[in-house]
Amino acid sequence: MEAVVVDAGSKLLKAGIALPDQAPALVMPSKMKLEVEDNQLGDGAVVEEVVQPVVRGFVKDWDAMEDLLSYVLYSNIGWEMGDEGQILFTEPLFTPKAHREQLAQLMFEKFNVSGFYDSEQAVLSLYAVGRISGCTVDIGHGKIDIAPVCEGAVQHIASKRFDIGGTDLTNLFAQELKKSNPSVNIDISDVERLKEQYAFCAEDQLAFEAVGTSCRPERHTLPDGQVITIEKERYTIGEALFQPHILGLEDYGIVHQLVTSVSNVAPEYHRQLLENTMLCGGTVSMTGFEDRFQREANLSASAICPSLVKPPEYMPENLARHELARLCRPPMPESTHYRAVGARPVLQLAVLTSFGAAVPSSSLDQLCTRLTGSV
Repeated sequence: MEAVVVDAGSKLLKAGIALPDQAPALVMPSKMKLEVEDNQLGDGAVVEEVVQPVVRGFVKDWDAMEDLLSYVLYSNIGWEMGDEGQILFTEPLFTPKAHREQLAQLMFEKFNVSGFYDSEQAVLSLYAVGRISGCTVDIGHGKIDIAPVCEGAVQHIASKRFDIGGTDLTNLFAQELKKSNPSVNIDISDVERLKEQYAFCAEDQLAFEAVGTSCRPERHTLPDGQVITIEKERYTIGEALFQPHILGLEDYGIVHQLVTSVSNVAPEYHRQLLENTMLCGGTVSMTGFEDRFQREANLSASAICPSLVKPPEYMPENLARHELARLCRPPMPESTHYRAVGARPVLQLAVLTSFGAAVPSSSLDQLCTRLTGSV
């Protein structure tokens, strides 16, 4: 049986068989609806409660996660009880050891998998574009990870994690829209769609400050018929990543954080890291964000100008726009790299990233065979 790849994010769960040039079998919200008894409404009264197993990248509700994975693997991927296959999980930066152990225990004891492996998203993101060294800037739904990777190994001492992400930008957008449209009640799901449609990143700080007088108003009709006007608010979302004080944070912008992170790695790696900078996550598809990031990078204090890695031609055009995981085969690095799991090294070949996934099926089968029964 082919290995299954699972990327469980705070907003979306993506899962699929490791086959070339095929989209995942499933891309769904990382949420569960649970029926719970409410005694206040009378005996036997049941209400629905929405549970989010993954919060800011980490599993917070393991019971809900087990139910979610059961639905994914048995009802959608096609696993059968007693005939489960091999599985690869991606993990965000600074995943606690206890989290890995609990996930492995869940996979072997509850799902009876024949092989299990987990690997860091930063490494996998670079593998997907044929690189083993570089620096990833991953702007997820609930967090931002900045991770330098040298020869296939994340440099944790230099890496940075911020508990802000797309959901915080959505909340900021909602607040700004409420200020300019006080009589309109907007559901947060509508705000999310408006953000995806209208969010724009100004080319620099001066341009952002000027949009207050030059921005053309956009009128949008909500599903319930209400009409709102969107002006400078659409630019505030992207600007918050370069000026965090907009979000109420006293910190430096994202490009400065990248340069600072790389400066904490051995000097001989600086050029390789900065010249192979990779942007990941749905937020980076915001109109103007990549150009603004590169412009800020060109003006940074670093002696080496960061340059961005572009998605290669073998990745579908809509992938960069929608940021949905896809299973495909990029050219893999020739070198063999190892990562210690317990006391023994294992080949790190299986790849799933926010840009896409790269899983050479034969290599993954060999890997999972070696891992059978191990954690």
